Parts: sequence; C-alpha cells; structure tokens
Amino acid sequence: MRDRDRHIPADLIPAKMNENEIYILRHEDGSNIGWMRYGYFWDNIPFMNLLWIDEPFRGQGTGAQVVRFWEEQMKQKGFNMVMTSTQADEGAQHFYRKLGYTDAGCLILDSQPLEILLTRKLDLTI
Repeated sequence: MRDRDRHIPADLIPAKMNENEIYILRHEDGSNIGWMRYGYFWDNIPFMNLLWIDEPFRGQGTGAQVVRFWEEQMKQKGFNMVMTSTQADEGAQHFYRKLGYTDAGCLILDSQPLEILLTRKLDLTI
C-alpha cells in the first residue's frame, strides 16, 4: 500500500495500523484495492487524510461504503463530527459533497492548489 500513499512517513504506518487508523480495502477475491487513513484535527475531530481506491474499482460504491463505515465507527466512539479535505483542482470534492459533507473553509499553501476543508455532522441519536 505504500506505493498508494507517500504522504505519511513509513515509520508512522505501524502505529496507525495498531490504532486502527488505517483501513485496508480488499476485493472479494482477497486482493488489496485501496486504503483509507485518518487522524485527528485539533486532536479531537476525526479527519480523513486519505482515501485511495485503485482505478479499476472506482465508481462502484466502494468509496462511499468505506466513508460510511468510518463515519459509523466514529459515531460509536462518540464523535459528532468528521472532517476531510481535498484540493480545489481534484474531483473528490464533488464525491464528498454527495455524501453530505459541506465546505468549512480552505487553506492556502505556497506551492499547492487551494485545499478545501469539508465537515459532516454525525447524528448520534439512535
């Protein structure tokens, strides 16, 4: 999976795996087809850092399924909001908006396109 995510130092991956902050996405035949990684914004809001699905498996609902699974896990931990971000020049912003995420602000870095921050409130009622 390291070839799909070069945004995290390799020595942090084992700790994130131990904390269940990385989900390996597998096809029904057992092969790895992607992964999702999260951390915490301000140390108290679950923040999805990366969702990667291999090209042949995109557009089949896998991304939405893993996001909903993650949201449910965060609800069970008592969180009432989750966050993610995407660059303004990436199509992922539309994916997240379809899932109910709303724009919450942006970040401007010197050498990067505008980073859009998105949030989604989680309904904790049963």
